[in-house]
Amino acid sequence: MKSRREFSPQTLAVLAALSEQPSQWKHGYALATTTGLRSGTLYPILIRLADRGLVEACWQDEPQPGRPRRHLYRLTAAGVAVQAAQPSVRRPAAPAGTRAPGGRGVVTPVAR
Repeated sequence: MKSRREFSPQTLAVLAALSEQPSQWKHGYALATTTGLRSGTLYPILIRLADRGLVEACWQDEPQPGRPRRHLYRLTAAGVAVQAAQPSVRRPAAPAGTRAPGGRGVVTPVAR
């Protein structure tokens, strides 16, 4: 079976979000907020990127009291190289009162 070389727009958005500060660990909620992706889309992408060796994941060592541990993600050196080879991905800013791109549901019109 031939391996897939192209990435989906959603995967490119995750790579772009992680590449903003590639050495910093980011948790899934922050990535979901940045990309506008829902958890059912985001976490499978992160798992596939980790399986390819482009993202490393670890558990948060010391969570805030009363909060569960979080899974943290960052790009590997291979992930940085792959992301750098991709065309620039910029997500258009959603107007106030609308859902972020990648979300499901009806977009609420903004009164002007």
